[in-house]
Amino acid sequence: MLLLGIDIGTSSVKVSVVDAQTQQCVASAQYPETEAGIISHQSGWAEQSPESWWQFTQQAIAKAHATKTYNPKDIAAIGIAYQMHGLVLVDKDQNVLRDSIIWCDSRAVPYGDKAFNAIGEEKCLSHLLNSPGNFTAAKLAWVKENEPEIYSKIDKIMLPGDYLAMKLTGDITTSVSSLSEGIFWDFKENTLSKDVMQYFGFDEIIIPNIQNVFSSHGFIKDDVADLLSLQKNIPVTYKAGDQPNNALSLNVLEPGEVAATAGTSGVIYGVSDALTYDQQSRVNSFAHVNYTDAQKRIGVLLCINGTGIMNSWLKKLFGSNESYTSLNNEAAKIKPGSDGLYMLPFGNGAERILNNKIIGSHIHNIDLNKHTAAHLYRAGQEGIAFAFRYGLDIMRENGMHPSIIRAGKANMFLSNVFAEAFVNATNVPVELYNCDGSVGAALGAGIGANIFSNAKDAFTNMKPLQLIEPTMASVYDELYKEWKECLDLLIR
Repeated sequence: MLLLGIDIGTSSVKVSVVDAQTQQCVASAQYPETEAGIISHQSGWAEQSPESWWQFTQQAIAKAHATKTYNPKDIAAIGIAYQMHGLVLVDKDQNVLRDSIIWCDSRAVPYGDKAFNAIGEEKCLSHLLNSPGNFTAAKLAWVKENEPEIYSKIDKIMLPGDYLAMKLTGDITTSVSSLSEGIFWDFKENTLSKDVMQYFGFDEIIIPNIQNVFSSHGFIKDDVADLLSLQKNIPVTYKAGDQPNNALSLNVLEPGEVAATAGTSGVIYGVSDALTYDQQSRVNSFAHVNYTDAQKRIGVLLCINGTGIMNSWLKKLFGSNESYTSLNNEAAKIKPGSDGLYMLPFGNGAERILNNKIIGSHIHNIDLNKHTAAHLYRAGQEGIAFAFRYGLDIMRENGMHPSIIRAGKANMFLSNVFAEAFVNATNVPVELYNCDGSVGAALGAGIGANIFSNAKDAFTNMKPLQLIEPTMASVYDELYKEWKECLDLLIR
Protein backbone atom coordinates (compact mmCIF):
# COMPACT_ATOMS: atom_id res chain seq x y z
CA MET A 1 0.00 0.00 0.00
CA LEU A 2 1.34 3.41 -1.01
CA LEU A 3 0.87 6.91 0.38
CA LEU A 4 1.24 10.19 -1.51
CA GLY A 5 2.62 13.26 0.24
CA ILE A 6 2.50 16.75 -1.26
CA ASP A 7 4.48 19.67 0.19
CA ILE A 8 3.64 23.16 -1.09
CA GLY A 9 6.81 25.13 -0.49
CA THR A 10 7.65 28.70 -1.38
CA SER A 11 10.27 27.62 -3.89
CA SER A 12 8.59 24.53 -5.35
CA VAL A 13 6.07 21.76 -4.80
CA LYS A 14 7.60 18.44 -3.81
CA VAL A 15 5.81 15.08 -3.81
CA SER A 16 6.86 11.73 -2.38
CA VAL A 17 5.37 8.27 -2.64
CA VAL A 18 5.96 6.17 0.48
CA ASP A 19 5.51 2.45 1.08
CA ALA A 20 3.30 2.22 4.17
CA GLN A 21 4.75 -1.12 5.25
CA THR A 22 8.41 -0.08 5.20
CA GLN A 23 7.81 3.68 5.66
CA GLN A 24 10.42 4.23 2.97
CA CYS A 25 10.18 6.67 0.07
CA VAL A 26 9.94 4.85 -3.27
CA ALA A 27 9.90 7.97 -5.46
CA SER A 28 9.99 11.73 -5.13
CA ALA A 29 9.95 14.70 -7.48
CA GLN A 30 9.63 18.45 -7.36
CA TYR A 31 8.49 21.15 -9.72
CA PRO A 32 9.79 23.57 -10.79
CA GLU A 33 13.46 22.60 -10.65
CA THR A 34 14.46 26.24 -10.31
CA GLU A 35 13.07 28.35 -7.48
CA ALA A 36 9.54 29.67 -8.02
CA GLY A 37 9.22 33.42 -7.87
CA ILE A 38 7.52 35.64 -5.32
CA ILE A 39 5.34 38.50 -6.57
CA SER A 40 6.23 41.72 -4.74
CA HIS A 41 4.10 44.67 -5.92
CA GLN A 42 5.55 46.87 -3.18
CA SER A 43 8.44 46.63 -0.75
CA GLY A 44 7.52 44.24 2.04
CA TRP A 45 4.77 42.53 0.03
CA ALA A 46 4.91 38.87 -1.00
CA GLU A 47 2.34 36.96 -3.04
CA GLN A 48 2.07 33.79 -5.10
CA SER A 49 -0.61 32.44 -7.41
CA PRO A 50 -2.55 29.52 -5.91
CA GLU A 51 -3.16 28.28 -9.44
CA SER A 52 0.61 27.94 -9.85
CA TRP A 53 0.69 25.62 -6.81
CA TRP A 54 -1.93 23.42 -8.49
CA GLN A 55 -0.02 23.38 -11.77
CA PHE A 56 3.25 22.59 -9.97
CA THR A 57 1.53 19.76 -8.09
CA GLN A 58 0.32 18.19 -11.32
CA GLN A 59 3.80 18.43 -12.85
CA ALA A 60 5.52 17.02 -9.75
CA ILE A 61 3.13 14.05 -9.56
CA ALA A 62 3.66 13.36 -13.27
CA LYS A 63 7.44 13.39 -12.73
CA ALA A 64 7.13 10.97 -9.81
CA HIS A 65 4.96 8.64 -11.91
CA ALA A 66 7.53 8.82 -14.70
CA THR A 67 10.12 7.10 -12.49
CA LYS A 68 8.03 3.91 -12.93
CA THR A 69 9.16 2.69 -9.50
CA TYR A 70 5.58 2.10 -8.34
CA ASN A 71 2.04 1.62 -9.60
CA PRO A 72 0.11 4.89 -9.17
CA LYS A 73 -3.08 2.87 -8.71
CA ASP A 74 -1.64 1.49 -5.44
CA ILE A 75 -1.77 4.93 -3.78
CA ALA A 76 -4.40 4.69 -1.02
CA ALA A 77 -4.33 8.10 0.71
CA ILE A 78 -2.99 11.63 0.23
CA GLY A 79 -1.44 14.01 2.77
CA ILE A 80 -0.67 17.69 2.29
CA ALA A 81 1.89 19.98 3.92
CA TYR A 82 2.00 23.65 3.05
CA GLN A 83 3.71 26.99 3.64
CA MET A 84 2.08 28.45 6.75
CA HIS A 85 0.08 31.65 7.29
CA GLY A 86 -0.86 32.25 3.66
CA LEU A 87 -4.30 33.61 2.73
CA VAL A 88 -6.34 32.14 -0.13
CA LEU A 89 -9.78 33.56 -0.97
CA VAL A 90 -12.42 31.86 -3.13
CA ASP A 91 -15.96 32.72 -4.21
CA LYS A 92 -19.01 30.43 -4.09
CA ASP A 93 -17.86 28.72 -7.30
CA GLN A 94 -14.40 28.04 -5.80
CA ASN A 95 -12.73 30.59 -8.06
CA VAL A 96 -9.64 32.25 -6.57
CA LEU A 97 -10.32 35.95 -6.02
CA ARG A 98 -6.74 37.21 -5.79
CA ASP A 99 -3.16 35.96 -5.45
CA SER A 100 -2.32 34.51 -2.06
CA ILE A 101 -0.73 36.86 0.47
CA ILE A 102 1.97 34.52 1.76
CA TRP A 103 3.85 34.03 5.02
CA CYS A 104 6.66 36.56 4.50
CA ASP A 105 4.39 39.43 3.44
CA SER A 106 4.63 42.31 5.95
CA ARG A 107 1.74 44.59 4.99
CA ALA A 108 -0.60 43.39 7.76
CA VAL A 109 1.69 44.18 10.72
CA PRO A 110 -0.18 47.42 11.67
CA TYR A 111 -3.53 45.60 11.52
CA GLY A 112 -2.33 42.91 13.89
CA ASP A 113 -0.75 45.46 16.23
CA LYS A 114 -4.01 47.44 16.47
CA ALA A 115 -5.96 44.27 17.21
CA PHE A 116 -3.42 43.32 19.90
CA ASN A 117 -3.97 46.64 21.64
CA ALA A 118 -7.76 46.73 21.15
CA ILE A 119 -8.49 43.18 22.31
CA GLY A 120 -5.91 43.50 25.08
CA GLU A 121 -2.40 42.16 25.17
CA GLU A 122 -2.93 39.78 28.08
CA LYS A 123 -6.21 38.44 26.68
CA CYS A 124 -4.64 37.86 23.25
CA LEU A 125 -1.69 36.03 24.74
CA SER A 126 -3.66 33.90 27.19
CA HIS A 127 -6.45 33.00 24.72
CA LEU A 128 -4.75 33.11 21.29
CA LEU A 129 -1.22 32.37 22.61
CA ASN A 130 0.01 35.07 20.19
CA SER A 131 -0.43 38.61 19.06
CA PRO A 132 -2.54 38.71 15.86
CA GLY A 133 0.72 40.08 14.44
CA ASN A 134 1.24 39.48 10.75
CA PHE A 135 -0.73 36.25 10.51
CA THR A 136 -3.64 35.18 8.32
CA ALA A 137 -6.39 37.00 10.22
CA ALA A 138 -4.50 40.30 9.96
CA LYS A 139 -3.89 39.68 6.24
CA LEU A 140 -7.64 39.20 5.76
CA ALA A 141 -8.25 42.47 7.63
CA TRP A 142 -5.95 44.21 5.12
CA VAL A 143 -8.02 42.81 2.22
CA LYS A 144 -11.26 43.87 3.92
CA GLU A 145 -10.09 47.48 4.21
CA ASN A 146 -8.10 47.87 0.99
CA GLU A 147 -9.93 45.58 -1.46
CA PRO A 148 -13.60 45.72 -0.38
CA GLU A 149 -14.90 44.51 -3.76
CA ILE A 150 -12.83 41.34 -3.46
CA TYR A 151 -13.76 40.92 0.20
CA SER A 152 -17.48 41.13 -0.62
CA LYS A 153 -17.17 38.11 -2.95
CA ILE A 154 -15.51 35.81 -0.41
CA ASP A 155 -17.28 32.55 0.23
CA LYS A 156 -14.46 30.82 2.13
CA ILE A 157 -10.98 31.71 3.33
CA MET A 158 -8.25 29.09 3.26
CA LEU A 159 -4.64 28.36 3.96
CA PRO A 160 -2.55 27.05 1.04
CA GLY A 161 -3.05 23.38 1.95
CA ASP A 162 -6.81 23.84 2.17
CA TYR A 163 -6.76 25.22 -1.35
CA LEU A 164 -4.89 22.23 -2.74
CA ALA A 165 -7.24 19.81 -0.97
CA MET A 166 -10.15 21.73 -2.52
CA LYS A 167 -8.65 21.32 -5.99
CA LEU A 168 -8.28 17.58 -5.39
CA THR A 169 -11.65 16.92 -3.74
CA GLY A 170 -13.98 19.86 -4.25
CA ASP A 171 -14.40 20.06 -0.43
CA ILE A 172 -13.14 22.88 1.77
CA THR A 173 -12.13 22.04 5.34
CA THR A 174 -9.83 23.39 8.03
CA SER A 175 -8.55 22.25 11.45
CA VAL A 176 -7.80 23.67 14.89
CA SER A 177 -4.10 23.54 14.01
CA SER A 178 -4.69 25.57 10.85
CA LEU A 179 -6.99 28.07 12.53
CA SER A 180 -4.49 28.56 15.34
CA GLU A 181 -1.70 29.39 12.87
CA GLY A 182 -3.98 32.03 11.34
CA ILE A 183 -4.74 33.38 14.87
CA PHE A 184 -8.42 32.53 14.64
CA TRP A 185 -8.53 30.01 17.53
CA ASP A 186 -9.30 30.68 21.22
CA PHE A 187 -7.47 28.03 23.26
CA LYS A 188 -9.15 28.97 26.54
CA GLU A 189 -12.67 28.70 25.12
CA ASN A 190 -11.74 25.90 22.68
CA THR A 191 -13.59 27.57 19.84
CA LEU A 192 -13.24 30.08 17.03
CA SER A 193 -12.11 33.36 18.60
CA LYS A 194 -15.06 35.68 19.02
CA ASP A 195 -12.66 38.50 19.93
CA VAL A 196 -10.78 38.25 16.62
CA MET A 197 -13.88 37.73 14.49
CA GLN A 198 -15.77 40.62 16.10
CA TYR A 199 -12.84 43.05 16.19
CA PHE A 200 -12.09 42.61 12.50
CA GLY A 201 -15.77 42.32 11.54
CA PHE A 202 -15.47 38.85 9.98
CA ASP A 203 -18.55 36.68 9.43
CA GLU A 204 -18.07 33.13 10.72
CA ILE A 205 -19.63 31.77 7.52
CA ILE A 206 -16.33 32.35 5.69
CA ILE A 207 -14.57 29.79 7.92
CA PRO A 208 -14.56 26.25 6.44
CA ASN A 209 -15.81 23.15 8.28
CA ILE A 210 -13.44 22.24 11.10
CA GLN A 211 -12.01 18.70 10.97
CA ASN A 212 -9.27 16.88 12.87
CA VAL A 213 -5.85 17.10 11.21
CA PHE A 214 -5.85 13.30 10.88
CA SER A 215 -9.24 12.71 9.26
CA SER A 216 -10.99 12.67 5.91
CA HIS A 217 -10.83 16.06 4.19
CA GLY A 218 -12.66 14.78 1.11
CA PHE A 219 -12.22 12.23 -1.67
CA ILE A 220 -10.44 12.90 -4.93
CA LYS A 221 -12.80 13.86 -7.75
CA ASP A 222 -13.16 11.51 -10.71
CA ASP A 223 -11.82 13.99 -13.26
CA VAL A 224 -8.84 14.82 -11.03
CA ALA A 225 -8.13 11.12 -10.51
CA ASP A 226 -8.02 10.67 -14.28
CA LEU A 227 -5.84 13.76 -14.68
CA LEU A 228 -3.33 12.48 -12.11
CA SER A 229 -3.54 8.79 -13.11
CA LEU A 230 -4.77 7.85 -9.62
CA GLN A 231 -7.57 5.63 -8.37
CA LYS A 232 -10.92 7.33 -7.92
CA ASN A 233 -12.16 8.21 -4.43
CA ILE A 234 -8.74 8.29 -2.73
CA PRO A 235 -9.16 10.28 0.50
CA VAL A 236 -7.11 13.29 1.58
CA THR A 237 -6.54 12.28 5.22
CA TYR A 238 -4.02 14.80 6.50
CA LYS A 239 -3.29 18.53 6.15
CA ALA A 240 -0.78 20.51 8.19
CA GLY A 241 1.42 23.58 7.98
CA ASP A 242 4.99 22.90 6.91
CA GLN A 243 6.56 23.33 10.35
CA PRO A 244 4.15 21.14 12.35
CA ASN A 245 4.49 18.67 9.48
CA ASN A 246 8.30 18.85 9.58
CA ALA A 247 8.09 18.04 13.29
CA LEU A 248 5.79 15.10 12.53
CA SER A 249 8.20 13.83 9.86
CA LEU A 250 10.93 13.76 12.55
CA ASN A 251 8.65 12.00 15.06
CA VAL A 252 8.52 15.12 17.22
CA LEU A 253 5.14 14.70 18.87
CA GLU A 254 5.62 14.74 22.63
CA PRO A 255 6.53 17.45 25.17
CA GLY A 256 10.23 18.31 25.19
CA GLU A 257 10.92 17.03 21.66
CA VAL A 258 12.36 19.62 19.25
CA ALA A 259 12.77 19.83 15.46
CA ALA A 260 14.55 22.29 13.18
CA THR A 261 14.54 23.12 9.50
CA ALA A 262 16.54 25.58 7.43
CA GLY A 263 14.87 26.09 4.07
CA THR A 264 13.76 29.45 2.66
CA SER A 265 12.96 30.34 6.26
CA GLY A 266 14.53 28.86 9.37
CA VAL A 267 12.57 27.25 12.18
CA ILE A 268 13.06 25.64 15.56
CA TYR A 269 9.86 23.93 16.66
CA GLY A 270 9.38 22.43 20.12
CA VAL A 271 6.39 20.62 21.62
CA SER A 272 4.89 21.60 24.98
CA ASP A 273 1.94 20.27 26.99
CA ALA A 274 1.13 23.74 28.36
CA LEU A 275 -0.66 26.72 26.80
CA THR A 276 2.62 28.60 26.66
CA TYR A 277 3.33 31.95 25.04
CA ASP A 278 5.99 34.64 24.81
CA GLN A 279 4.98 37.97 26.36
CA GLN A 280 6.28 39.81 23.28
CA SER A 281 5.02 37.19 20.79
CA ARG A 282 8.53 36.87 19.36
CA VAL A 283 8.11 33.10 19.21
CA ASN A 284 4.68 31.70 18.52
CA SER A 285 2.50 28.92 19.83
CA PHE A 286 0.09 26.91 17.69
CA ALA A 287 -1.89 23.69 18.02
CA HIS A 288 0.39 20.82 17.00
CA VAL A 289 -0.86 18.13 14.62
CA ASN A 290 -1.83 15.86 17.55
CA TYR A 291 -3.46 18.58 19.65
CA THR A 292 -6.77 17.75 21.28
CA ASP A 293 -8.70 19.52 24.02
CA ALA A 294 -8.07 16.52 26.26
CA GLN A 295 -4.35 16.24 25.43
CA LYS A 296 -2.72 19.59 24.85
CA ARG A 297 0.16 19.49 22.40
CA ILE A 298 1.36 23.00 21.58
CA GLY A 299 4.00 23.65 18.95
CA VAL A 300 6.28 26.52 20.01
CA LEU A 301 7.69 27.97 16.82
CA LEU A 302 10.72 30.17 16.32
CA CYS A 303 10.74 31.46 12.74
CA ILE A 304 13.45 33.42 10.93
CA ASN A 305 12.25 34.65 7.53
CA GLY A 306 15.71 35.34 6.17
CA THR A 307 17.48 31.98 6.21
CA GLY A 308 17.97 29.91 3.06
CA ILE A 309 16.95 32.94 1.05
CA MET A 310 20.13 34.65 2.34
CA ASN A 311 22.18 31.75 1.02
CA SER A 312 20.24 31.81 -2.25
CA TRP A 313 20.88 35.56 -2.63
CA LEU A 314 24.62 35.06 -2.15
CA LYS A 315 24.62 32.31 -4.78
CA LYS A 316 22.76 34.46 -7.29
CA LEU A 317 25.04 37.43 -6.71
CA PHE A 318 28.44 35.79 -6.47
CA GLY A 319 28.17 32.14 -7.49
CA SER A 320 25.47 31.90 -10.13
CA ASN A 321 27.50 29.39 -12.14
CA GLU A 322 28.30 27.23 -9.14
CA SER A 323 26.29 24.63 -7.23
CA TYR A 324 25.41 24.99 -3.56
CA THR A 325 27.86 22.15 -2.89
CA SER A 326 30.62 24.18 -4.52
CA LEU A 327 29.72 27.24 -2.43
CA ASN A 328 29.75 25.12 0.73
CA ASN A 329 33.17 23.75 -0.17
CA GLU A 330 34.50 27.28 -0.70
CA ALA A 331 33.04 28.39 2.64
CA ALA A 332 34.72 25.45 4.38
CA LYS A 333 38.14 26.81 3.37
CA ILE A 334 37.59 29.87 5.59
CA LYS A 335 38.11 29.56 9.33
CA PRO A 336 35.25 30.15 11.82
CA GLY A 337 34.46 33.83 12.21
CA SER A 338 35.09 34.60 8.52
CA ASP A 339 38.05 36.83 9.42
CA GLY A 340 35.84 39.35 11.21
CA LEU A 341 33.08 39.49 8.56
CA TYR A 342 29.53 39.33 9.95
CA MET A 343 26.21 39.05 8.13
CA LEU A 344 22.68 39.62 9.43
CA PRO A 345 20.19 37.57 7.37
CA PHE A 346 17.02 39.58 8.10
CA GLY A 347 16.15 40.71 4.58
CA ASN A 348 12.89 38.84 3.93
CA GLY A 349 10.18 40.89 5.58
CA ALA A 350 9.20 41.61 9.17
CA GLU A 351 10.95 39.33 11.65
CA ARG A 352 8.88 38.12 14.60
CA ILE A 353 11.93 37.54 16.80
CA LEU A 354 12.73 41.24 16.29
CA ASN A 355 9.20 42.33 17.30
CA ASN A 356 8.08 42.45 13.66
CA LYS A 357 10.69 45.02 12.71
CA ILE A 358 12.03 45.16 9.17
CA ILE A 359 15.74 45.85 9.51
CA GLY A 360 16.97 44.29 6.28
CA SER A 361 20.12 42.22 5.75
CA HIS A 362 23.49 43.74 6.61
CA ILE A 363 27.15 42.98 6.04
CA HIS A 364 29.57 44.28 8.68
CA ASN A 365 33.34 44.82 8.72
CA ILE A 366 34.16 44.24 5.06
CA ASP A 367 37.90 44.42 4.43
CA LEU A 368 38.33 45.08 0.72
CA ASN A 369 41.88 43.75 0.83
CA LYS A 370 41.09 40.54 2.67
CA HIS A 371 37.56 39.30 2.17
CA THR A 372 36.62 37.13 -0.79
CA ALA A 373 33.41 35.55 -2.04
CA ALA A 374 34.25 32.50 0.10
CA HIS A 375 34.27 34.74 3.19
CA LEU A 376 30.79 35.96 2.25
CA TYR A 377 29.53 32.40 1.80
CA ARG A 378 30.79 31.42 5.24
CA ALA A 379 29.69 34.64 6.94
CA GLY A 380 26.21 34.16 5.46
CA GLN A 381 25.89 30.64 6.87
CA GLU A 382 27.32 31.66 10.23
CA GLY A 383 24.99 34.66 10.37
CA ILE A 384 22.01 32.37 9.84
CA ALA A 385 23.27 30.07 12.62
CA PHE A 386 23.64 33.07 14.94
CA ALA A 387 20.07 34.14 14.12
CA PHE A 388 18.96 30.67 15.24
CA ARG A 389 20.91 31.13 18.49
CA TYR A 390 19.23 34.52 19.03
CA GLY A 391 15.79 32.96 18.61
CA LEU A 392 16.62 29.87 20.68
CA ASP A 393 17.63 32.13 23.57
CA ILE A 394 14.10 33.58 23.43
CA MET A 395 12.66 30.05 23.53
CA ARG A 396 14.88 29.31 26.54
CA GLU A 397 13.46 32.40 28.28
CA ASN A 398 10.06 30.75 27.82
CA GLY A 399 11.05 27.40 29.31
CA MET A 400 12.11 25.45 26.19
CA HIS A 401 15.53 23.89 26.81
CA PRO A 402 16.26 21.26 24.15
CA SER A 403 18.90 18.65 24.93
CA ILE A 404 18.92 17.51 21.29
CA ILE A 405 17.40 18.84 18.07
CA ARG A 406 16.24 16.66 15.16
CA ALA A 407 16.52 17.88 11.58
CA GLY A 408 16.23 16.48 8.10
CA LYS A 409 19.51 16.26 6.19
CA ALA A 410 18.29 18.70 3.57
CA ASN A 411 18.53 22.35 2.54
CA MET A 412 21.14 24.16 4.64
CA PHE A 413 21.80 21.13 6.83
CA LEU A 414 23.51 19.65 3.75
CA SER A 415 26.30 22.14 4.43
CA ASN A 416 28.89 20.98 6.96
CA VAL A 417 29.77 24.63 7.56
CA PHE A 418 26.21 25.53 8.51
CA ALA A 419 25.60 22.36 10.55
CA GLU A 420 28.84 22.97 12.48
CA ALA A 421 27.96 26.63 13.09
CA PHE A 422 24.39 25.78 14.15
CA VAL A 423 25.45 23.12 16.66
CA ASN A 424 28.24 25.20 18.16
CA ALA A 425 26.35 28.50 18.23
CA THR A 426 23.33 26.92 19.98
CA ASN A 427 25.46 24.44 21.97
CA VAL A 428 22.86 21.74 21.27
CA PRO A 429 23.58 18.44 19.46
CA VAL A 430 21.69 17.75 16.24
CA GLU A 431 20.48 14.40 14.91
CA LEU A 432 20.09 14.37 11.12
CA TYR A 433 17.53 12.14 9.43
CA ASN A 434 16.71 11.17 5.87
CA CYS A 435 13.29 12.76 5.69
CA ASP A 436 11.52 15.76 4.27
CA GLY A 437 8.14 17.46 4.32
CA SER A 438 6.56 15.49 1.51
CA VAL A 439 7.53 12.18 3.16
CA GLY A 440 6.08 13.49 6.43
CA ALA A 441 2.84 14.40 4.65
CA ALA A 442 2.64 10.88 3.20
CA LEU A 443 3.09 9.32 6.64
CA GLY A 444 0.51 11.75 8.01
CA ALA A 445 -1.90 10.47 5.37
CA GLY A 446 -1.29 6.94 6.63
CA ILE A 447 -2.06 7.99 10.19
CA GLY A 448 -5.22 9.82 9.10
CA ALA A 449 -6.41 6.82 7.06
CA ASN A 450 -5.81 4.47 10.04
CA ILE A 451 -3.27 2.51 8.01
CA PHE A 452 -1.02 2.93 11.06
CA SER A 453 -2.62 2.06 14.39
CA ASN A 454 -1.15 5.22 15.93
CA ALA A 455 1.27 8.02 15.08
CA LYS A 456 4.31 6.31 16.63
CA ASP A 457 3.80 3.24 14.40
CA ALA A 458 4.48 5.44 11.35
CA PHE A 459 8.12 5.86 12.47
CA THR A 460 9.18 2.37 13.56
CA ASN A 461 11.85 2.23 10.85
CA MET A 462 13.20 5.76 11.31
CA LYS A 463 16.91 5.85 12.23
CA PRO A 464 19.28 8.85 12.49
CA LEU A 465 21.88 9.27 9.76
CA GLN A 466 24.28 11.34 11.82
CA LEU A 467 24.79 12.91 15.22
CA ILE A 468 26.63 16.25 15.27
CA GLU A 469 27.84 17.44 18.67
CA PRO A 470 29.35 20.77 19.72
CA THR A 471 33.15 20.83 19.60
CA MET A 472 33.82 24.59 19.47
CA ALA A 473 30.97 26.03 21.53
CA SER A 474 33.18 28.49 23.40
CA VAL A 475 34.66 29.80 20.13
CA TYR A 476 31.23 30.31 18.59
CA ASP A 477 29.90 31.85 21.78
CA GLU A 478 32.47 34.65 21.46
CA LEU A 479 31.71 35.05 17.74
CA TYR A 480 27.99 35.22 18.53
CA LYS A 481 28.52 38.00 21.05
CA GLU A 482 30.27 40.10 18.39
CA TRP A 483 27.51 39.31 15.86
CA LYS A 484 24.84 40.29 18.40
CA GLU A 485 26.54 43.62 19.00
CA CYS A 486 26.03 44.37 15.30
CA LEU A 487 22.36 43.40 15.59
CA ASP A 488 21.80 45.42 18.78
CA LEU A 489 23.02 48.59 17.04
CA LEU A 490 20.27 48.16 14.43
CA ILE A 491 17.31 47.34 16.67
CA ARG A 492 17.82 49.93 19.41
